[in-house]
Amino acid sequence: MATLYPSLEDMKGHQILQAQAAAGVRTPPTTVAMEKPKLPSGSTRPVLYPNLAELENYMGLALSSEEIQKNLHPEDTSTALTPVGPPPGRLVAPLTGNNAGLRRAEIKPGVREIHLCKDERGKTGLQLKNVDQGIFVQLVKANSPAALVGLRFGDQVLQIDGKTCTGWSSDKAQRALKKASPEKIVMVVRDRPFQRTVTVHKDSTGHVGVVVKKGKIVSLAKDSSAARNGLLTHHYICEVNGQNVIGMKDKQLTEVLAGAGNVVTLTIIPTVIYEHMVKRLSTGLVKSAMDHSIPDL
Repeated sequence: MATLYPSLEDMKGHQILQAQAAAGVRTPPTTVAMEKPKLPSGSTRPVLYPNLAELENYMGLALSSEEIQKNLHPEDTSTALTPVGPPPGRLVAPLTGNNAGLRRAEIKPGVREIHLCKDERGKTGLQLKNVDQGIFVQLVKANSPAALVGLRFGDQVLQIDGKTCTGWSSDKAQRALKKASPEKIVMVVRDRPFQRTVTVHKDSTGHVGVVVKKGKIVSLAKDSSAARNGLLTHHYICEVNGQNVIGMKDKQLTEVLAGAGNVVTLTIIPTVIYEHMVKRLSTGLVKSAMDHSIPDL
């Protein structure tokens, strides 16, 4: 199983650190080497990678030496680098670190059971939609019971009170919610199967290299973090660091991105699927009612 990284920048940074360690290059625990290691006179041993300062020059990142060392060796201050690799399948993030946005945006595998209730008006704050014979969350209203239990746009509802939803129409799913007990509705849910997350890093000017119009990615800047990490055009941005941004105006979305920190995890969905999911859903309802709160960890 290969080592996993949240972004291409993390992978490159880790490879450079490993190569420096293998070559015997040592740096203080809180300082990234700013010069290439000097070799003894007459030595022909090659330097496999540039130092981390050159990674910054190459990718245009605003990196903190202290943050990189802390993320790489949180428990060990005796050595700055180690050639020992991580266990296979482990997420390695020397640049991203233990980022809260990355964790909030995580799309977990498997299924989970949630217990939903109704508010004093008998409402769940949840609107469901049939897509390809499955039932999906189309709308979660702010401050509603559905929002409080952590349901999100694009979640797939597999069961409602023990009844499998496969093949149901949107209307049948809504009727099932309406008829359900107000005190407890048991639902089995799979996290957002049509969506994926991409972690990107802002450059020294504070940009990730993506152009968005009405929530849709329309262009990528050449050699930007967005381009390097596989963001695609003809996709809508559903979340920024786990916060739902569907229905936001472009100015609001820009403000969310600006305040998201140097590491940003975007949750995206193909345009064709998104437009089918929001079909017949009032634009005004999405803008006024969609839950845009920041999820708890």
